[in-house]
Amino acid sequence: MDIIISNSSSSPIYEQITRQIKDHILQGELKAGDALPSMRMLAKELRISLITTKRAYEDLEKDGFIETVPGKGCFVAEKNMEFLREERLRQVEGLLQAAVDAAERCGLSREELREMLDVLCED
Repeated sequence: MDIIISNSSSSPIYEQITRQIKDHILQGELKAGDALPSMRMLAKELRISLITTKRAYEDLEKDGFIETVPGKGCFVAEKNMEFLREERLRQVEGLLQAAVDAAERCGLSREELREMLDVLCED
């Protein structure tokens, strides 16, 4: 599992870690039951504070992506398919909103935006 931290990002480091681990899970690169690196090991590999990795793991657990087994570590949680679909829908909605915002800044009409989407969706 590769995690890349960007010091130039406007997102805090713990959010970058959280987002990348979620992406690995949603894309199927990490599967239910897979072990995550320990918080200490991840902090050492990324050369960041243990507190930062702890915050990222806490957020992942709160969102239901991982579970902590005392004395054993953190593991990818079992997910139901509906939850995964909802998470993916939220991601797509965010990307579409960004596209709508960009289209508005460029002065594109809704019809022009729809035409672009139709062209992009063609096989």
